[in-house]
Amino acid sequence: MIDQGKHNVLGVHVDAVDYDGAVEKIASAARDNQPFAVSALAVHGLMTGVLDEEHRFRLNHFDLLTPDGQPVRWALNWLHSARLADRVYGPNLMLKTCERAAAEGLPIFLFGGTEELLDKLVENLLAKFPELQIAGRRASRFRKLSAAERDEVVAEIKASGAKLTFVGLGCPRQEVWAFEHREALSMPILAVGAAFNFHAGQLDQAPKFLQDRGLEWAFRLAKEPLRLWRRYLLLNPMYVGLLTAQALRLRRFDPADCRQPGDEALYG
Repeated sequence: MIDQGKHNVLGVHVDAVDYDGAVEKIASAARDNQPFAVSALAVHGLMTGVLDEEHRFRLNHFDLLTPDGQPVRWALNWLHSARLADRVYGPNLMLKTCERAAAEGLPIFLFGGTEELLDKLVENLLAKFPELQIAGRRASRFRKLSAAERDEVVAEIKASGAKLTFVGLGCPRQEVWAFEHREALSMPILAVGAAFNFHAGQLDQAPKFLQDRGLEWAFRLAKEPLRLWRRYLLLNPMYVGLLTAQALRLRRFDPADCRQPGDEALYG
């Protein structure tokens, strides 16, 4: 098990951790009913924090940010000599956490996506982990929620008896949701994005040889070019340039250089 703590990557504190270390932290917080916000960051997720000082504040107040993308793992190894052999990929982290939850009798809640997606996701998770307890589920309304609606969601999740919540609202909405609900729910909240779609069978994952080489972005770009071209063709080169500047000490990225977000009506 590897858990080397948080390290500065472009002003965002990313955890140098492996799957075992991440799952142990999540399970421990679930057993103890502790607030615990988690996200798995690929380049796009990291860059949302780099380019937005309010979102950087949110990310730097997460309890666990895992290196979802190979380029983020490479950054930890290059800048901080982390020597991580593998990334902690959000969809795999979800499955490994569900496996631990099933073994320890920790009920889960699923928040996000459509009813159709959740139907298939529940079916597939229970096929993999028959002992998994799914305490509840709620589809996204795909709009901003009123304060009353937000309170309703919190009450529903807490009343379900869930010990941890998975959120699939897409980046960065899911991270905003996890940050804002961390204290109210007092349990691990895992922002896992496309993992819902992958495990429901609604979205194809990149072949492993592309994932291992940090080219998953190219596979997803080929699948959804109109939606994703700005994300990958603009942010990826910017990430490389900024990372080089940090490595060569041409630019300083201070995690404290951020601004606390104000109250907002959350998407859900």
